[in-house]
Amino acid sequence: MSHLTLFYAPGTCALATRIALNEAGADYQLQYVDFAQGAQRSAEYLALNPLGRVPALRVEDGTVLTEAVALLPYIAQRFASAHLAPSDPVQFARMQSFHGYLASTVHVAHAHRKRGSRWADDEHAIAAMQAKVASNMADCFALIEEHWLGHGPWVMGEQYTVADGYLFTISSWLAGDGVDMAHFPRVTEHYQRMLQRPAVRAAMHD
Repeated sequence: MSHLTLFYAPGTCALATRIALNEAGADYQLQYVDFAQGAQRSAEYLALNPLGRVPALRVEDGTVLTEAVALLPYIAQRFASAHLAPSDPVQFARMQSFHGYLASTVHVAHAHRKRGSRWADDEHAIAAMQAKVASNMADCFALIEEHWLGHGPWVMGEQYTVADGYLFTISSWLAGDGVDMAHFPRVTEHYQRMLQRPAVRAAMHD
């Protein structure tokens, strides 16, 4: 198998993986997973990814990798010449801690808007979760604004890394979650800076 295959759907964190592949100059192909038709729950897709989500990345030997927190460092290490991750172990761990925060806290806060049924069956409980999305996301981005940005143009300071595509992807969800990005000047500047990168622009067009 000569190519990487990225299984993706628009509006998901698969965008971060797609940006990373573009930045790396990777030879890959896209496989659209049609959520509207329930393709993520099809037997064929579940055989590839039992989680029934995207992104999933089939690598050259046929192995299927899942979860952005795994795919992003994989791409950075697989295409090391692109310098998409810190070489220093401590800084690499810091990047991974940021990825973990986005995945375990920020993405979960966002998911309460449309995926409340993952956590509750009672419609009032789901409505209560939905009502907290905007304030929870704002709190998350206040922390990102204060602690992760401001030491350089990128999440890791002067070095652009795969973490930047991940932050960009989740930042793009803020408006839909009822949060005005303008309240976070550093996040806004980062988002606008990302829009200028050819790899990002290419990833945003299907």
